[in-house]
Amino acid sequence: MEVFEQPVLSIRNLNKQYGSGCVSCRDSKRNNLLKNYCPACGTVYACRDIRFEVYGGEILGIVGESGSGKSTLMDCLYFDQGVSSGEVYISSHKDGKANVLAELSQQKRYIRNHRMGKVYQNPRMGLKMNVSSIGNIAEKLISAGNRRVGTMEERGKKLLEHVNIPVYRMKEAPKNFSGGMQQRVQIAKALSNNPSLLLLDEVTTGLDLSVQASVLDLIKSIQRELKITVVIVSHDLGVIRMLADRTIVMLDGRIIEQGLTDQILEDPQHPYTQQLVQSLL
Repeated sequence: MEVFEQPVLSIRNLNKQYGSGCVSCRDSKRNNLLKNYCPACGTVYACRDIRFEVYGGEILGIVGESGSGKSTLMDCLYFDQGVSSGEVYISSHKDGKANVLAELSQQKRYIRNHRMGKVYQNPRMGLKMNVSSIGNIAEKLISAGNRRVGTMEERGKKLLEHVNIPVYRMKEAPKNFSGGMQQRVQIAKALSNNPSLLLLDEVTTGLDLSVQASVLDLIKSIQRELKITVVIVSHDLGVIRMLADRTIVMLDGRIIEQGLTDQILEDPQHPYTQQLVQSLL
């Protein structure tokens, strides 16, 4: 792992809630919540005071059960959803000095198209299923301002070869592919603009075990080769164990534990993390 001093990604006090809240749940201690839900007004606190940093060449794992807020966090980082409050800094944007969440929509599109890539749990969220695989990559390149057809075709071909999509299937639509192949096309598309940050959201969920292993091996080899910074979300601690240098554990919208992955696995402190690790054994 090659780590640099300035964080590639820095998150400070990020909050995301669904609903306006009420007297019962606005209290700073929020003792009246059921998990992260207010029974009085129906507000859901999906992300609560999230803070962490990710460094260059690092893979950060975020693990937690369904509803813990980890996928909502990824949506907020990629501007798929707005946040309620908080700050996010990316080192490749204005030297890491501008809160990207406060930027205008045009700037956010630029950051999304040039600085980040995302692979969704459901390939239908990240791909146009009726467009060719190479066309999906071209779409991302066009969004970033590329106009040379030959250059885009060459880049698309190289990326698809890199993720083991056969040459003769490059002009085939992803709807004809297996789930594992669709995820590999998503990875190629996400890498097309050489992003400084790659977000992976439950990328192996629903895949057969052997396919899961091949997708994870691919992610690991690409990360090592490109020295790209990765944030990977999963409910499966086995996936995190295989890939992540450091791990964050989320529960009910909060970070309850974080540290080196080996440390989390060998000596978990929080009862929920202990339960997670026990289920892995």
